[in-house]
Amino acid sequence: MKTFEQRFTVAYQYPVTFCRDLFAADSEVLLQALLRDETDVGPHRVLIVLDRGLEEAQPDLPLRITTWLMAHADQVELAAPIEVIPGGEFAKKQDTAVERLVKLAYQTHFGRKDTFIALGGGAVQDTVGYAAAIIHRGCRMIRVNSTTLAQADAGVGVKNGIDYASGKNFLGTFAVPYAVINDVALLTTLSDKDWRNGIAEAVKVAVIKDAAFLQWIQEHADALRMRDLDAMEYLVQRTAELHLMHIAYNGDPFERGSARPLDFGHWSAHRLESITCWQISHGEAVAVGIALDMLYASLLGMVSGTEATRVIATLQECGLKVWCDELNLRATDGKLAIIEGLRQFREHLGGQLCVTLPRGLGDKTEVHEMNEALLEQAVQLLRERFA
Repeated sequence: MKTFEQRFTVAYQYPVTFCRDLFAADSEVLLQALLRDETDVGPHRVLIVLDRGLEEAQPDLPLRITTWLMAHADQVELAAPIEVIPGGEFAKKQDTAVERLVKLAYQTHFGRKDTFIALGGGAVQDTVGYAAAIIHRGCRMIRVNSTTLAQADAGVGVKNGIDYASGKNFLGTFAVPYAVINDVALLTTLSDKDWRNGIAEAVKVAVIKDAAFLQWIQEHADALRMRDLDAMEYLVQRTAELHLMHIAYNGDPFERGSARPLDFGHWSAHRLESITCWQISHGEAVAVGIALDMLYASLLGMVSGTEATRVIATLQECGLKVWCDELNLRATDGKLAIIEGLRQFREHLGGQLCVTLPRGLGDKTEVHEMNEALLEQAVQLLRERFA
């Protein structure tokens, strides 16, 4: 028998740019992202995919995009008319959107060095990212994030995917984007719910990585709730920075291991989303999941009761609910229905359960089992104190 041990290292690099008014006549942010590879010969062919919710909120956006493209026609070529797809979890629940994008790429003779430009929230970024990753085994994609959740968390990393049956992100790939652009001006027309969704992810990462940032969120909770754009701009930038630092320096960017610290609060959040048929948004579910895990951690002595209450109060002060009645639901065996989320989380991780919990504020630990009796107590405490 003869064995060759193959080993190689690949360096990845992509810019994450924060700006305002990406499609202003004099803006070159998108052009700079497209021109990253100096060996490419222009014009650069692009397919633009637009979140329907964003189009409805900013009906002049397609015209602004088209006007910008006409001004740079010598360098950028639109391969087909702007494609509009549904936003929200519905886009990920169906493979129709992916099939549409694959068909469009095929019909337009889209090449590996041509570029998808996705404008939308996290679900649209996940869907377009999955399509881009499987076309020619991976073509370029630029993410233009339009929600607080996408700009802070979901749209700056290397993951994408769609749902299958009741499995959230059951299908997906790790694919590094060609570039990420966060235009804060796109946040101004968000609904109040979508505005606050990103705050939940900010609290999540602050609790386990940056106590000073958690203090900042608490001090600016009123401004964030009342839609202060400058406050939100800082929140999404700092959250994205912490997210990017984790990917780059934590040693596991493609999650080959079991530990997934950035999924703190998510094991129950994903289950709540499916239980409610996605009537509860991801950010809303994460806020509930953080509250539940903070109380569970306090019962284990990992955080004090005061620390747990402080985090939960911060979520509330930012306008987020920390309770939903579906936490009361029980399966046929009498167990809390959310407990199934642990099994699904274990399966998604590859067999071994690994749940991130806070160890004080600004630090974390991983546990490999969850005490169901203590979870029952945590749900009861959450209901009694914060419902």
